[in-house]
Order: sequence, then structure tokens, then C-alpha cells
Amino acid sequence: MSALSQGEQTQLKRQLQDAVVACTERCLYHSAKWAAELLNAFPPHDDDDGSDTDVDSPMSGSTPPPSPTASSRDATERRLEAREAHKYLLAKTYFDCREYDRCAAVFLPGPLPKGFVQPTSPVAKTKHATPRLPSASVTGLSQKSLFLALYAKYIAGEKRMNEDSEMILGPQDGGVTLNKELSAISAVLEQWFASLASSARQPQGWLEYLYGIVLAKGKNEQLGTDYLVKSVTLYPHNWGAWQELMSLMGTPEELARMVPRLPQNLMAFIFHVHASQELYSVSEDIHQSLSHILAIFPGSAFLQTQRALLHYHNKDFDDAEQIFSDLIISDPHRIDQLDNYSNILYVMGMRPKLAFLAQLATSTDKFRPETCCVVGNYYSLKSEHEKAVMYFRRALTLDRSFLSAWTLMGHEFVEMKNTHAAIESYRRAVDVNRKDYRAWYGLGQTYEVLEMHSYALFYHQRAAALRPYDPKLWMAVGQCFGKVGKVMNGIRAYKRALVAGSYYDAGVGSSFGSGEVSSLGGGILDPEVLYQIALLYERIHNMNECAAYMELVLAQEEGPDFDDVASEGAGGVGVTATTSKARLWLARWEYMRGMYQRAMELANELCQDGVEVEDAKALVRDIRARMERERGDAGS
Repeated sequence: MSALSQGEQTQLKRQLQDAVVACTERCLYHSAKWAAELLNAFPPHDDDDGSDTDVDSPMSGSTPPPSPTASSRDATERRLEAREAHKYLLAKTYFDCREYDRCAAVFLPGPLPKGFVQPTSPVAKTKHATPRLPSASVTGLSQKSLFLALYAKYIAGEKRMNEDSEMILGPQDGGVTLNKELSAISAVLEQWFASLASSARQPQGWLEYLYGIVLAKGKNEQLGTDYLVKSVTLYPHNWGAWQELMSLMGTPEELARMVPRLPQNLMAFIFHVHASQELYSVSEDIHQSLSHILAIFPGSAFLQTQRALLHYHNKDFDDAEQIFSDLIISDPHRIDQLDNYSNILYVMGMRPKLAFLAQLATSTDKFRPETCCVVGNYYSLKSEHEKAVMYFRRALTLDRSFLSAWTLMGHEFVEMKNTHAAIESYRRAVDVNRKDYRAWYGLGQTYEVLEMHSYALFYHQRAAALRPYDPKLWMAVGQCFGKVGKVMNGIRAYKRALVAGSYYDAGVGSSFGSGEVSSLGGGILDPEVLYQIALLYERIHNMNECAAYMELVLAQEEGPDFDDVASEGAGGVGVTATTSKARLWLARWEYMRGMYQRAMELANELCQDGVEVEDAKALVRDIRARMERERGDAGS
């Protein structure tokens, strides 16, 4: 992507400014905030002194392009909006005061059609006729007013659904309660789109966005995706529509199939980078694309956060922590994504900095889900797991769809040995976001604790499919295959872990917070993986392969033999419990084969290592006795 010219930059500023106004008018405040932050992230110009220059002045440059919204509205929409102006202002003030049903009643005074109660598809047809509003009540409204009324009804339904769900992890929590307004909203929108062709009105993208949300909530994801694509094509600067579209992407392959259907503009470019980050698809091309966007918006905290999250997913914790630290300095009151920052500090064991972050977030807004997660992580690092669970519950009370809280609460329940609650928490995390590999991995770990290895295998495979280059996940898959008796599959999984370990270093700890290192970098293979492969070969009585992998385990003590290792500071792993177990196995193997000299050398090394000493001494005595017996037999 090349740099923008002055004219293109001016046009982009106008489009973002229009997006802020348009989203605010429709009460899409998060999308408006996103556009406003991007609008203020352009690099400062020397000739931009912040003064309000008259646009008619010759000094103002070329004539600015017209507002996209103004140019896209037809005469019918302008006339309807002008006629409804006073009622629209009334409805918007009701919405801002959180009187959602009252807001909807301004434009749709009668009860909305109840449709039919089928939670799986709000647009499915039934044999019974669905009561509908009079056509004039829908087609006689402007698209802006209709969107505000139906969106208020949707928010009211979400609010009632959360109230009916009662306590977190209670009997009514989960899929028991539904948004009862979905079928009614769907019926109204279906009626509106059916009459669109005959009305000669131009769609604006906002009702398509709302219909896509309703369809996705009703599990009709394919049709919902189609309407969201229409929405971003008609009005690309509504970031909420891109986010909803991204939530329907499950794999990088689905994203690749989606890209040709999207409009070719800057918003689609940002969406691709953000979706790749959400799908843990970290590559040099994504970093390069993000650098190009940051060249246009160097002051964007959102884009810098994407860079930090890319480093986080790649286990480059130091780089991610530095970016988040700089963001805190530049904008100390920004709460967005602080839960991920607290995860990084937790894994790095930076307790003082995590305590400062918890204090900072609490002083800014203690009733934000991100703040509750930061405080919960702080208590978790102090091993006060009950307090951590309390704060994660508080985060979910504020926002039941907050993914981090479900996953982190599952981790805490595992620490508290409450496996039932841990499984339920992880399941809720997966329901919120199927792309969260931590929740899938947590489910696998919990079922392993329960010794239900077939279940654990399924969940570990789901996690590994989402993170194919994470060696820790493939180790878990290999371990489960071994437990269920599929030895060759286990060997292949462990070998995949070795390959994955060569792609990136797992760094200072794992994402699960256990602090285990799965790959070591510098050309060194993980001795634990090699040892497990050797044991699996032993189970199928392939002793030669087993011995070869045990020798590989010992080779990792010294590291690779190439010359530049010393300059890079990448030595071997040294003597560990795993390498000592491999040395003891090899000593016994050589003893069984009659290679007493080699067996004696390995056993003596074990005695010097200080690991498995008693077994090594016993083996030395056996070897000496056997050697003396053979010498006696030879002498006689």
C-alpha cells in the first residue's frame, strides 16, 4: 500500500468524520469512538496549526469532496428524515437515557410482531401466518429512524436476556435464556427488504448491518455473513459491521475465501490485519501490512495494540510489553485491551508492574470488564484464587460476552481443583469465541485431570488446529494419543511438536500460565519431546528407534555443533532430569546388549550428575559383576 496523497488524505478525513457523525446518530458509540480515534491519528503537518481555516478561503486548497452519506442519500430519505427530525431527537434522547423500549415506541408504537419461537433461525418460515406491522409503518420511516427503533429493541432484548440469566454459572445462565426480540426484529427487517425493490429507495448499509447481527444471533451464519458483506460494501466505515463479520470467521482459510468478496479499500485492509491477529495468523506479511497502515495513522493506539497482540500471540512477550507500556504512558486512561496486557505481565511474572496496572485501571474505571480482569490476574499471581474468581465473575456480570474473563476464570477453577466449574467456564468461553485456543486447551487439560483422555484428545486437537505452530499443544495431543493406545499417532504428534518448536521460541512461559518451555530455540530440540517419542517407540518394541531418540536427548545437553552457537549465546540445555532418565535408559540398554564399557561410562556419568544416583550405583555393581564373571569364564 503506497502513501496517501494530500487529496486522498483529506478525503479519508472527511469520510472518517462522516463516520463519527453517522455512527453517533445511530447510537453506535463504540464504532464512533473507533473512527474518531483513527481520525485523530494522522501525522501532524507543518501547515496544520490547528486553526479553523475558512473552507472558502483560497488557502484551504482544493474543494473538499462531498460527505459520503449526503451523496448516498436519495431525495426520499432526505425528505423522510426532515419530516421525522423532532421525533428522531426524542427517540435518541430516550436511547441515551437507556430507555430502549420507549425509544423504539417513538417510531413503532404498536407491539412488534412476535413471529415464531425458533431460536435457531429467526427467519425460518412456519405454517402459521406471522403477524406483521402495517406496511406504511415500516416503509413510511426513514432508514435512520427505523434502524434506531429496531436497534433499541435489540438492545432491550439483550438487557432482558442478561437480567433473566441471573447469576454467573447459575441454572439460568448459558443457552437457557434468549433474546426474545430477535424474531420480531427479523420479521420487520424481512418485510422492509422485501419491499425495497418496489420502493425505489437506495439501501445505506445500516439495516443490513442490523439484520446480519440478528441472523448471526439466530445461528443463521451464512445469510448473516451475506448481509454483513452488503453492509460493509454500502458503508465501509462502520467498524462494528467489520467486527461482526470477523466474529463469523473461524479459520484463516475462511478469511482467505472472504477477502475477494470485500470492497477494496483501506477499511478492508485494516479488517484483514485485525482478523489475522484474531485468528492467530502471525506472519511477516501481516506485520508488513500493519506497518503500511501505521504509516498512514502513526498515532493510532488501536493499530499499535494490534502490533502488541501480534507479538503476544507469537510469544514475543518483551516486545508486546514494551508497546503496551508506551501506550500506557501516552494515554494512561485508556482501558481497552488492558486485560491482554495483564496476561503478558502475569506470564512474565512482573508482579509490581501488574499491581501498578491494577491500581491505574481501578482509579480510571473500576466497573469495566477489563479492569476486573486486570485485578483478577493480580490476585491470581498472588495465588489468591478465590479473590481472582470473584473479580472475574464481576467482569462477566458487567459483560457476559467478555471472553478473557471466562477463560481466566476457568484457569482459576483448575487451580482450585473445581473441575466441573472449570469445564463450564471453558465451554462458555468457546461459545463466545470458537477461535480461543486457550479455552480449548483448558478443556483438554481439565479432562486429562479427570482421566477422560478421549475427550481431552478432541479438545487438544481443536486447540492445535487453531495454533498449528505451538509445540505445547502438539505435545498435549501426543500425550493423549499415547494414553488412548494410538502410539503411532502419538509419535507423529510429538514429531509435529518438534517441527513447531523450530518455527518460534515459546519464550519465558506458556499462555496457560504454567511457565513451561516447549521449545528452546537456537537449534536445540526439546529433550522432553524426544524422550516421550523414545518411550512410545519402546511401547511398540522398536528398540533401535527408541535408542536413537534417547541418544538425541543426550545430544541436547551440549547443543548443536556449529561454530556460531557460542557467538549467539545458544548452548545446550545441560544436565536435566529428562536427560538423566535417558542416560539411565541407555546405560541399561547397553548393558542388555553386552556393551559393558559404554554402559559403565553412562552409569558413571549418572553418578557424577547427581540424578538417579542410586539406580546408577546399582547398575555399576551389576556391570562390574558381569564383567568379572565374563573375565573369569574366559580365564577358565
